[in-house]
Amino acid sequence: MASEDDFDVAVSTPPDTHSGNADLEAIYDVPVTVSAVLGKASMQVSQLLKLGRGAVVELDRKLGEAIDIYVNNRLVARGEVVVVEDDRLGITMTEIVKSDRVN
Repeated sequence: MASEDDFDVAVSTPPDTHSGNADLEAIYDVPVTVSAVLGKASMQVSQLLKLGRGAVVELDRKLGEAIDIYVNNRLVARGEVVVVEDDRLGITMTEIVKSDRVN
């Protein structure tokens, strides 16, 4: 299984993203884990053990529906899968998810 250190992340950012954020510069180099979840499925262990090569697991999403984007296991956005290069995939954020968290 690949670890998070096995992947390089290329991020396209709009110009002047950091301007006016001098107070935040201290955290710019803090690593975070970004995950894109295509969908989820629930099944019993007995069903899981019957899966073999070529098996299809139906997810809870429809074709074209937005995927969930998590940062450090917290839902932060929804987006779409895009082709970055001939054999690489990426994600485009289309919606930022408002946090219900109260400080």
